[in-house]
Amino acid sequence: MRSRHLLRAALTALALLLGILGPAGAGSAPASAAPAGAAAEPVRIMPLGDSITGSPGCWRSLLWNRLQEAGHTDVDFVGTLGPQGCGQPHDGDNEGHGGALVTEVASRNQLPAWLAATRPDIVVMHFGTNDVWSNRSPDAVLAAYGTLVDQMRASNPDMKVLVAQIIPMNPATCGECARRVVALNERIPAWARSKSTANSPVIAVDQWTGFDTASDTYDGVHPDASGDEKIAARWFPVLADLLARDEPGGPGEPDPGQGGAACTASFRATSVWQGGYQGEVTVRNTGTAPISGWTVRIAPDGGGRITQVWNGVLGTGSDGAATVRNAAWNGTVAAGGSASFGFVASSTPSSAAVGCTATAA
Repeated sequence: MRSRHLLRAALTALALLLGILGPAGAGSAPASAAPAGAAAEPVRIMPLGDSITGSPGCWRSLLWNRLQEAGHTDVDFVGTLGPQGCGQPHDGDNEGHGGALVTEVASRNQLPAWLAATRPDIVVMHFGTNDVWSNRSPDAVLAAYGTLVDQMRASNPDMKVLVAQIIPMNPATCGECARRVVALNERIPAWARSKSTANSPVIAVDQWTGFDTASDTYDGVHPDASGDEKIAARWFPVLADLLARDEPGGPGEPDPGQGGAACTASFRATSVWQGGYQGEVTVRNTGTAPISGWTVRIAPDGGGRITQVWNGVLGTGSDGAATVRNAAWNGTVAAGGSASFGFVASSTPSSAAVGCTATAA
């Protein structure tokens, strides 16, 4: 939050002043000595987009609190815009500009000033809904995405970027919008792979599958409470994976000596009901080279059964356990990158054992 930055700056200045002057009657301790155990800077995360992100964008409050509950307390949501309620404490800074078109933000060169003011390490971007409504072509939207990513990397060469396949839209005044969203979303994963680098991954996150405009929006466009829950649930595992990867010695650190194709799979239940649950699995390439495909073995606890899968292809392994292999568009994963799929299982409890096998590119 901006107030946190100001407080940190004030405390730093005070510490430097005390180091120069020294306590009254003290000896000649070196003024340049740094305090022991100085806290590391938090990871700065910019939520970027239009009104779905910022007006009020209550999925951000859900995402913030899930990160806190998962132990990621060293994060700072940043943006030049402030919070707009949402009924629970959270870090509300954001860059969600109501009515904005990503094509216009790119053509008007608006993003560099926002980046300079906030200095994010990670950008979480759901952008393009107004472009679809305004009948901007997928080519124009993807070109704008590319411009923004280039500007992000000019601000921070190691920028991590999560780009949404945007939620569906079906407003009464735009009969073609639903089809246009599909046309854009079909091209985002391939664009993200082409733009991604080892130091600055660009990761497509599927916010479209399983989202229902009839039950998850209040007007065919903007998410209601259930829509906010679904959006936060899709961002969380990918963002948490990025944060874990940056922790020294943490499970997200790739082994620099590992040369073969390798992957890990992590599971999270996103919704639970009597006799079943919805889960999400994140596959991460832990090798040093791209992989061209992956297969996850998934065994729901309690003898449950997988009944539905999206963003993957359901099958059965030689031991009878369920397997999910990549879809046509998310099998290629850069070193350090990740992909995800969702599923529905008929079992209680809402837990499962997962394992991953990768195919070398």
